[in-house]
Amino acid sequence: MRTLLVVSTAVLLSGCAGLPAPDPNQAWIDLAPGEDDTLHAVEVDERAWADKRYFEVPPGSHELTVRYLFAVTPSNIGPVEEPLWRDCQLNVKFNDFSAGQRYQLEAGSIGFRPWAKLYDEQRKVVGKGQPAGCQRT
Repeated sequence: MRTLLVVSTAVLLSGCAGLPAPDPNQAWIDLAPGEDDTLHAVEVDERAWADKRYFEVPPGSHELTVRYLFAVTPSNIGPVEEPLWRDCQLNVKFNDFSAGQRYQLEAGSIGFRPWAKLYDEQRKVVGKGQPAGCQRT
């Protein structure tokens, strides 16, 4: 599993170099997973989003769906040696995306529970993720 994590991180880092230039008429949402986690863009307003690395939306109200893969450490599970991997979807709704603004969507977990927060350019929390289902991987 560690190999998968290293490969995923390498692919993610190499993919960042190829991000398109932000459209000044749209809001841009960067994705920031935790240290050993994976975060992917999935949907905007219940429609599939093509690029897993970011979101770009017109001004106004939107619901973003992300896929978050994280490990639950053995200390949160019981007498086991290997972490338990969880694959979850979270929905984040924000009513006031602004053109030309950059936002950051961060994700993490506490034990088995994932969380996501949407920050504006001033690092103010403007949205929080609602769990939309998880499964073991």
